[in-house]
Amino acid sequence: MAEYAKFTEEMKKTHTILVPNMLPIHFRLIMNVFESYGFHCELLESESRTVVDEGLKNVHNDTCYPCLLVVGQFMEALKSGKYDPNKTALLITQTGGGCRASNYIYLLRKCLAETFPQVPVISLNFSGLEKDSAFQMTAPLTLKSMYCVLYGDLLMTLYNQSRSYELIRGASEKCLKKWQKQLDVMFKENKYMNTKKVYRQILQDFAKIERSAVPKIKVGIVGEIYVKYSPLANNHLEDFLISEGCEPVVPGLMEFLLYWAKNKVMDAKLYDAATKATPIFKGAYKLFLHKQHEMIAEIRRHGVFTAPHDFAEIVESGEKLIGLGVSMGEGWLIPAEMGALAASGTENIICTQPFGCLPNHIVAKGMSRAVKKAYPNANIIAIDYDPGATRVNQENRIKLMLANAKRAMQENV
Repeated sequence: MAEYAKFTEEMKKTHTILVPNMLPIHFRLIMNVFESYGFHCELLESESRTVVDEGLKNVHNDTCYPCLLVVGQFMEALKSGKYDPNKTALLITQTGGGCRASNYIYLLRKCLAETFPQVPVISLNFSGLEKDSAFQMTAPLTLKSMYCVLYGDLLMTLYNQSRSYELIRGASEKCLKKWQKQLDVMFKENKYMNTKKVYRQILQDFAKIERSAVPKIKVGIVGEIYVKYSPLANNHLEDFLISEGCEPVVPGLMEFLLYWAKNKVMDAKLYDAATKATPIFKGAYKLFLHKQHEMIAEIRRHGVFTAPHDFAEIVESGEKLIGLGVSMGEGWLIPAEMGALAASGTENIICTQPFGCLPNHIVAKGMSRAVKKAYPNANIIAIDYDPGATRVNQENRIKLMLANAKRAMQENV
């Protein structure tokens, strides 16, 4: 393997770590936790056409759209003159699977080899893929990151449910920012583990926001993980739906972590390939599920907002539609989420499809008919996101779906 720059212990004091913006709420919480451990991180928020152009220049045009955007955002930042390449590192996730989150890192390093060979690429993973980096997910850092995911999921859920109905524009965003700041302080002071108390306080604050009682069309968003969450990738899909008078329903990140841990356990069972790590994944799955149950219970107890799906319901939904051995990429999770959404009344579903994502096309487009057969009222549309797709065309297709949704809503009144 070709030599590449490595992130060393000394670089913690000198380097700025750039992070691509996939989940704005979650990533800000996580980055502040990293800061407390001596890592100086900065979230990249550029959404200019240059991001796409740089991606097209630096990766093959058959590479999937999320990869193109992530690489493009990094390369634009490095060429902007804002950062000293000799004091900059890049952070990217790896899940250890055969898809986006494991393979971008090699493409990125190849892009950097000619222009910025001194810039190290840090792998954020829990599979021991990169053992020679000074950036390690220690037990305390991993624990805090898990709590960031939990709080991020709650804030994202309440934020979408509040701003869809808010009577005073900006009230939901104000509440969100307040809690982002308070949680940062709690993590620094190690006062973040009393989750039930914090959940109640957050719920109470969001419940104070004046909201309209007029029912709105709920639209679920599923698909490839980056395009599903990233405003850059999906052209601010949640904002667009709210502007069209809808309530976006977005599955939380903890759902994906549960899916990832569940797959590790399932693979060991299906292929009779248990390893020393299998008990760790079993323990992680139980812990993640327990913490998700706590959050769901508090939301239901509070009674004002709609709680996300229990992951046990997601698994049950998946088993009705597809085998749980289909785990490449987002695998069985996508049809499982579509089924769970349709079963619970969110019958209008947008599946975000990035160009070049073969697993996503198979388990999303390929399974839509099976979902519609099981749930005849499901109104599912797949929206393609790629360098050549225009925002106007994407939004017009969504408007056609919403026209059908509004018609169905009026018929049921």
